[in-house]
Amino acid sequence: MTKQKEAFVPLLPLRGMLVFPTMVLHLDVGREQSVQALEQAMLTDHLIFLTTQKDTAIDEPGEEDIYRVGTLTKVKQMLKLPNGTIRVLVEGLSRAKMKSYLVKDDFAAATLELFEDDTEKDVEIQALMRTMLQYFEQYIKLSKKISAETFATVADMEEPGRMADIVASHLPLKLQDKQDILETFDVNERLSNVIEIIHNEKEVLDLEKKIGQRVKQSMERTQKEYYLREQMKAIQKELGEKEGKAGEVAELTEKIENAGMTELAKMTALRELDRYEKVPATSAESAVIRNYLDWLVSLPWTKATKDDLSIHKAEKILERDHYGLQHVKERVLEFLAVKQLTKSLRSPILCLAGPPGVGKTSLARSIAESMGRHFVRISLGGVRDESEIRGHRRTYVGAMPGRIIQGMKKAGTVNPVFLLDEIDKMSNDFRGDPSSAMLEVLDPEQNRTFSDHYIEETYDLSKVMFIATANDLGTIPGPLRDRMEIITIAGYTELEKIHIAKDHLLPKQIEEHGLTRSQLQIKEDAVKAIVRYYTREAGVRELERQLASICRKAAKIIVAGERKRVIVTEKNLEELLGKKKYRYGQAELEDQVGVATGLAYTTVGGDTLQIEVSLTPGKGKLILTGKLGDVMKESAQAAFSYVRSKAEELKLPNDFYEKYDVHIHVPEGAVPKDGPSAGITIATALVSALTGRPIRREVGMTGEITLRGRVLPIGGLKEKSMSAHRAGLTTIILPKDNEKDIDEIPDSVKSDLTFIPVTHMDEVLGKALMGEAK
Repeated sequence: MTKQKEAFVPLLPLRGMLVFPTMVLHLDVGREQSVQALEQAMLTDHLIFLTTQKDTAIDEPGEEDIYRVGTLTKVKQMLKLPNGTIRVLVEGLSRAKMKSYLVKDDFAAATLELFEDDTEKDVEIQALMRTMLQYFEQYIKLSKKISAETFATVADMEEPGRMADIVASHLPLKLQDKQDILETFDVNERLSNVIEIIHNEKEVLDLEKKIGQRVKQSMERTQKEYYLREQMKAIQKELGEKEGKAGEVAELTEKIENAGMTELAKMTALRELDRYEKVPATSAESAVIRNYLDWLVSLPWTKATKDDLSIHKAEKILERDHYGLQHVKERVLEFLAVKQLTKSLRSPILCLAGPPGVGKTSLARSIAESMGRHFVRISLGGVRDESEIRGHRRTYVGAMPGRIIQGMKKAGTVNPVFLLDEIDKMSNDFRGDPSSAMLEVLDPEQNRTFSDHYIEETYDLSKVMFIATANDLGTIPGPLRDRMEIITIAGYTELEKIHIAKDHLLPKQIEEHGLTRSQLQIKEDAVKAIVRYYTREAGVRELERQLASICRKAAKIIVAGERKRVIVTEKNLEELLGKKKYRYGQAELEDQVGVATGLAYTTVGGDTLQIEVSLTPGKGKLILTGKLGDVMKESAQAAFSYVRSKAEELKLPNDFYEKYDVHIHVPEGAVPKDGPSAGITIATALVSALTGRPIRREVGMTGEITLRGRVLPIGGLKEKSMSAHRAGLTTIILPKDNEKDIDEIPDSVKSDLTFIPVTHMDEVLGKALMGEAK
């Protein structure tokens, strides 16, 4: 390398590119300082110094921001483009090293030390040139990105330095590597460096070719996606990178370690993770294993919320959300009190049983809030597949955990309040019996090791507070019912419904309909009339619907501009809700012969039944109508047999059953009716019809009868008493053994009723019938 004289020329910094000597290429110049430098070069000898910026992000580079070694070039052509950019054609002349840097008249200039390559070729240089040409030819064959004409041009060059520069300009090198070659002034060293670079690039291309061949052998003809994934895997293997599936495995490993699962579950998870790592990503089994691992790490194994054991706070929340229901509230407060003392009490398994609309579901939500626990609800209505509870085995397509495990994942803690809604609506078929699967869930001795078919590993449910709801306990299998603590919610009295409407339902409906309390007022007498004449239910759902109807009509009146304020009283209630739907008080208006009032218990609360008996001349046939169940038909036959056995005492002809056909009818024939508690009612109606003695209209009765006239106990006395009160009855005849259940009846109902406990049918007839036999 020989030095030439120094030169003082304008300086043009380049971004992201480099120019070698003897290269001819186009440049687009846009920066103001660079344009000034270019114009200065055109005014003098067309010479300009091109050097590369160290950082391409800098818009106005200084002396420290550019490399000191660059290329002295000559501007061959300059063209101004419409967007203000100048396009120039430059030709590299020689290497140059900046000795001094000067900013002059808004452009940069530099004093340069120029270098020219030695053109002498000794034996070593010739050998290096030949080696470089050989490697370059092999590289071109592998790369297929450089044309054969380019190689022919390079092969014809005589200058070794120029050959090295041209070859380097055609290689896919980083800018820093090209700068290093530019700064290599010694021709021998430059040739050696370029040869080493070509050799390395050639090895990389060889490796790429091997990888491509390896992937191609394992690829099916039409699986382009598979080919790309395998190629990525092969590249990562050669480079030793931990990306793709390896990174996913590392992430899952960390999640498994931090999940807090049991040792056995952790071992299973790690074993499945090892399988997942070995299975191809495109395999169907890979997705199955990944889904299983996701379920394992997302389940709460140890995370729990801290129980808020403040009894006063819990009592305040329960009283705020629900009126009445003292027995349930008391049970929750007892649990909190005992837990505050023991710190380790197992959560109870409660079953709230009662008619629809009495607030069972919302009560469970309030219990969760009062304890500071998360709340999760699943509906069991219509569930008839055991897999819905225990999950599907992973061998099945689309397998999923059961609803219990799904609920635990949704809760996110090991101690939520878990509501099993409508547990009495589960059924069974050929797919299994879900109620039997619930036995393990609701058994405190077993649910600490609950096993889901999908998860397979045992899961602890002992910290969960399970609350079930049911309308009819009769449809729940005995073993399942035995595992739960039954709390019966009979329904609301008229007074309770009025309070609930005023304090809860009405404010809620006013807010939902965009009204204010000043725009709509419903007087207490109107609320009482709605309860009496527009609803007949144990709960308050229909009551809420009627209040919503009033709110809608009030909104229409106000929006239409008819009135700014709507006040609802009993007098104008019919204008808003129409004619009364029900007659308050179902008791008969007068004492009648052969018509007795029975008390019934249904899944929607208590109700009253009118049992009618009619005698017609015949041959002693017993006719039963009114869609009666088998048990009720047997009660009628037992009552008839009792009356025949007591014919003499009742002053009836001994052959009365041979002269008359007895027709027993229970109105509302479309409604199915069954149960033994109508026994004494049927017997009373029979005796009344046969003897002609009227039955007191204010008396309701319930009790099972034997052939000898004994009165046996029944269930649902609380619900039946409330229905009697609602119907306007004043006296209830009940079995002596049910006397203990009177305490459960609300005081507002109990104070208006007279209870007559009896042990034998003779007592019933004495209290229910009037006058003497005709």
